[in-house]
Amino acid sequence: MNQVKEIYLDNSATTCVDDKVKKAMDKYFSKEFGNPGSFNTIGLRAKDAVDSARKKIAEILNADFKEIIFTGSGTESINLAIQGVGKARKEKGKHIITTKTEHHAVSETLYYLAKDEGYEITYLDVDQYGKVTVKQVEDAIREDTILVTIMYANNEIGTINPISEIGAMLKEKHKTVYFHTDACQAAGSLDLDVKKLNVDLLSINGSKIYGPKGTGVLYVRKGVQIKPIIYGGGQEFGLRSGTENVPGIIGIAKALEIAQEIKEKENARLIILRDKLINGIIEKIPKSFLNGHPTERLPNNVNMTILDVEGEAVMLAMNEDGLCFSSGSACTSSTLDPSHVILAIGLPYEAAHGSLRFSLGKNTTEQDVDYILEKLPPVVEKLRQWSPVKLDMKDVLEGRI
Repeated sequence: MNQVKEIYLDNSATTCVDDKVKKAMDKYFSKEFGNPGSFNTIGLRAKDAVDSARKKIAEILNADFKEIIFTGSGTESINLAIQGVGKARKEKGKHIITTKTEHHAVSETLYYLAKDEGYEITYLDVDQYGKVTVKQVEDAIREDTILVTIMYANNEIGTINPISEIGAMLKEKHKTVYFHTDACQAAGSLDLDVKKLNVDLLSINGSKIYGPKGTGVLYVRKGVQIKPIIYGGGQEFGLRSGTENVPGIIGIAKALEIAQEIKEKENARLIILRDKLINGIIEKIPKSFLNGHPTERLPNNVNMTILDVEGEAVMLAMNEDGLCFSSGSACTSSTLDPSHVILAIGLPYEAAHGSLRFSLGKNTTEQDVDYILEKLPPVVEKLRQWSPVKLDMKDVLEGRI
C-alpha cells in the first residue's frame, strides 16, 4: 500500500525547525550546558552565548541590548507586556484598547484583567478586511488609558494593520499611552524595526519563524513602566525569572536572523504561490471568496470562505489525501465555535463555519498548490451534496461591515 505524501500548509500554526537553526542549537544541549547565572567557566560561556543572541536580536529590531527579554513563548511575551504594564500603571488608570480580532493570547489576558482585576477594555471594530484605523484608536483614548495593544498581522486572515501610523499618532498626541503589538505572525516576513513601527512593546515567538517551540522575545522600550509576572532569581533584567533556555535562545536568534536575511526573496516567491492558490480556488469553486485584505496581507496567508460546507469536514477529507491545513486558528481548533475573526469581519455564523486557512512556507512548491487545486473542488462538490445549508453569496457579502 502506497503511503500518502504529506503536504504541510499550516505554517501559521507552527513551522519546522530550520536545519541551520538546529545546528546552531545542538552543542548547547549537552556540550555547552552551563547555567548563564553561574560564575564558572562553563556558565560564563553560556552567558556569552545568550548575550550574543540578545545583541543579534537587538540589532534586527533596532533596539538596545537591555530592551530584549527572552521568554518561554509568544503567549508569555504577550502576557508579560499586557499584565506587566497593567500592574505597573494601575494607579494611572485601568483602561486598555484593543481590537476584536486579536489572538487569544491577547484577548484572554484582557478578559482576565477585566474579570478579576477591574480593568476596562475597549474592543475596536474592524472593517471587512480586518483592519483598524488610526482614528478609531485615537477616538477611543481616555484620560485613564494606559495601553493600546493591536496585532501587527492577523494570524487567521493575514491582514496587516497600520502599526507605524498608530504608533506615530500615540507618540505625537498621547505620549503616556504605551503601545504594544503582537508581531508573532509578522516576524518572518515584515519589518521589525521598532523605531519605525513606533512601538513601546513588541512580542514574537520562535515557532512561527522556523525556530524552536517554547521560545519567545519581548521588546520593552527603555523607560517603559513594567513589572514581572514570574518571580524568582531575577533573570532577564528582573523581568522574567528562571534559568535561561540557552539552546532555545540561540535557536530563536538564529531563526530570526535567517528570516530577515531571506525575507525579500522568500516573500516574492510566496506571494506568487499565494495568489495562484487564491485565484485558483475562486475560479474552480463557485461561492468562494478571500477573507482579509487582498494586498495588505501576509505573503503566505490564504484564508478562504467556501459557502455551504463545514470547514472542518473539508479539512478532514483533504487530510486523507495528505493535505494538512487549518479550518481556523490552530490554538482554538479544539472548539467547534466559528472563528471570532471571521465573525468580526462581518460574515454570518453559517458562512464563518466554511473558512479554511492555508499558510504556505519555505517547503511549499507550485506542485503543492496544483495538488490542492486538483483535490479541493471535488471534495467541496461532494460535501455540498450532503449539506442542508444553501447560502446566497450576494446576501452574505452585502451583509458584511
